[in-house]
Amino acid sequence: MLADKIKCLRKARGWTQAELGQKVALSRTGINAWEQGLSMPSTAMLVELARVFAVSTDYLLGLDNVASIDVSGLSERDVAILAELAERLRNNNA
Repeated sequence: MLADKIKCLRKARGWTQAELGQKVALSRTGINAWEQGLSMPSTAMLVELARVFAVSTDYLLGLDNVASIDVSGLSERDVAILAELAERLRNNNA
């Protein structure tokens, strides 16, 4: 499950394994091992992945199925646009 989340979040951002590796200071091979379920990120790396992907560690671990988006620095109008978009996507996928 964690392996799938890492891969999905990476691909959703259009990053290669090497690009994600650069962001978390790990080799492409290490990222590949996580995505294949051959190894697990350390606690410190889980925190770093959560920061890079802007999600909670609970989301990565499957304890919470709600992903969050960091909207700090956005205007109220931009936050409203994001909220509207999220609602439209929820309705389209229902």
